[in-house]
Amino acid sequence: MTSRRRHFAVRRAARGYSQEEFAEALSVAASTVVRWERGRATPRPHQRPKIAELLGVTLPALEALLFDEQPAETAELSAAPSLLHGDDDDMKRREVLGLLAVTGALVALPDPDEAARGRTVSTLLETGDALHRSLWQVYALSDSKQVVFPAVRAQLDVMAKGLTETRTAVDRSRLCRMTADLYQLVGELFFDANRYTDAAQCYTLAANAAYAGGDHDLWACAMTRHAYVELYARRAPAAQPLLAAAFRIARRGDGALSTRHWVAAVQAQAYAAMGDLDACNRALDEAEKVHALNGAHSHNGGWLRFDGSRLAEERGACYLQLGRPDLAEEALTTALAQPLSLRRRAAVLSDLAVLGAHRRDIDQIVHYAEQALGLADRSNSGFIGKKLDGVRGRLAPFLSDDRVSTLDHRIAALPRTA
Repeated sequence: MTSRRRHFAVRRAARGYSQEEFAEALSVAASTVVRWERGRATPRPHQRPKIAELLGVTLPALEALLFDEQPAETAELSAAPSLLHGDDDDMKRREVLGLLAVTGALVALPDPDEAARGRTVSTLLETGDALHRSLWQVYALSDSKQVVFPAVRAQLDVMAKGLTETRTAVDRSRLCRMTADLYQLVGELFFDANRYTDAAQCYTLAANAAYAGGDHDLWACAMTRHAYVELYARRAPAAQPLLAAAFRIARRGDGALSTRHWVAAVQAQAYAAMGDLDACNRALDEAEKVHALNGAHSHNGGWLRFDGSRLAEERGACYLQLGRPDLAEEALTTALAQPLSLRRRAAVLSDLAVLGAHRRDIDQIVHYAEQALGLADRSNSGFIGKKLDGVRGRLAPFLSDDRVSTLDHRIAALPRTA
């Protein structure tokens, strides 16, 4: 790509659209978007209002982007999405990434010869596990996941200091495991903010720390989360080897934990993305075996939360992706009847709206999509916006209906950041 339309391309990516998704939203070929961004073509006048709407800019600002200028009104918005609200958001993100790099390097250091404990290490060993569990609980229960970010950032700083102090090999292994735990939570925060590259970096560091700490279940979970980033970016072939390795590692872990069953559930999603119904069903059946475990002790509610309660919605999503709405409906309606978090309910509602599009049932599309939009208004998570993008991609054949056209505009206006 030449530099002529660099700001245009950056703005498109910052709004959460791939070139293909952007083209689909505009009913043009992906190659047309490529030509726009390379400066080889310019959008026609009648296309520009819709482009400005998708980019979240005014028409004058769009004109500036087409000439690769950075207008004042879009300079802040065209930056990468921030984790928090405030002028120094990106600086805070860079601080966190810097702390990740520091602690990642310290995890890799050889064991020190001295066995003296520092005060930071003692405090971490006494309180760290309980604090991390509480952070995961707040994360799981909060509609806005970013509320835990300040505490996580402070704990990263403490972990970095703790890893620099001398300690026994046993203490060092435990600190590595605690670091792997915290890295996975940071990765979840980045993922929720649609920062997939940053999330993948966190999961890679978490896998390295878990390996250093000798915890196979932590290690497998970190790799599974990394694979999920690839799935979310529609790169199922890249996710497959990560998941295969995660499954092998999980089998070397604690058989009383649900780790291997969670890996199988994510493998099912990868097989669905690749169009393999039989393999998907086998993986789902393996995941269902989690119900044979002692539910109270099969997960820790933190870095491992899989208890099988989500399998109905996951099965429905897999069947929907495989183009089997007949199989998807029962699973999704079963899931909707269960108690669900705000984000999970929005995901199921979005999938049911997509199911309506499969059936060309406008009433079903509108009914479920409007409910999902109502949940999006209650949360500032980018996850719901991304889920509803999947609905929006199916609306083109129905845009002559005013209700669907209104839905299309409302979904386009949703934030794609947390």
